[in-house]
Amino acid sequence: MDSDELLLLTATFRKAMTGISGPALDAALVELGWTEMLAEIPDIAIPMVFRLLGETGAHSSVINDVVGEDIPLPFAGGSWVLWHRESSAASTMLDPELPIELVESTSGTELPAVTLATARRAIGWWLVGTSRTMLSLAREHALSRAQFGKPVSGFQSIRHKLAETYVAIEGAEATLQAAKQSPTSSSNVDLGSMLAKAAAGQAALTASKHCQQILGGIGFTEEHELQRHIKRAHVLDGLFGSARELTREAGAIIRAQGSAPRLVDL
Repeated sequence: MDSDELLLLTATFRKAMTGISGPALDAALVELGWTEMLAEIPDIAIPMVFRLLGETGAHSSVINDVVGEDIPLPFAGGSWVLWHRESSAASTMLDPELPIELVESTSGTELPAVTLATARRAIGWWLVGTSRTMLSLAREHALSRAQFGKPVSGFQSIRHKLAETYVAIEGAEATLQAAKQSPTSSSNVDLGSMLAKAAAGQAALTASKHCQQILGGIGFTEEHELQRHIKRAHVLDGLFGSARELTREAGAIIRAQGSAPRLVDL
């Protein structure tokens, strides 16, 4: 697939994600060929679809397609969640829009290492997408909001927050790209994806904090679009392990091995 075809495909999927979520979006994605793309070109389909979910603020149960079945998924703190395909399912999580339910762990729900690595990268792309939208909202506000006769974007503290958020997002995306290209042994794939998911989660948390501060009081209101992305970021960070947990786990693996494996050939 060349760049022009990818741009057209991305625009088509973005249009489908605008204004709908849940089962309606699930059906629209299937109609667009998401299931076939996941089977035939996952390295293109997964980053595109999950990043667009973040950028548009939509939600879908496509993570169940990635793991292969509707089963409990590991969550931060040693808990487990079930991502329902029906939007009417009650949510006990921070984000009331997501049909996620805390459930008891059952035997046999552990995901294979390669599947877990793929799922972590998928959620990582979702986190990157929502982080970019938060940054865009904060940037637009900083450029349009004036204090003391000039845009607040001219203040050094605002510029630093925007820059720090941008660097975190770019670093997370680069880490996700590197994880996709890492060696194929199960241990290395898992470590690369673990670090990529951690970087994406940390970038989203950084964006949540800095962008809310830049928007000031309006950023704390439920009516502003930023709140949807902040809630989404905190839930997604916990799915398949939070940034803090995965960083700690990766460090333990490296200590046990006595060295850090080569994950990318530079």
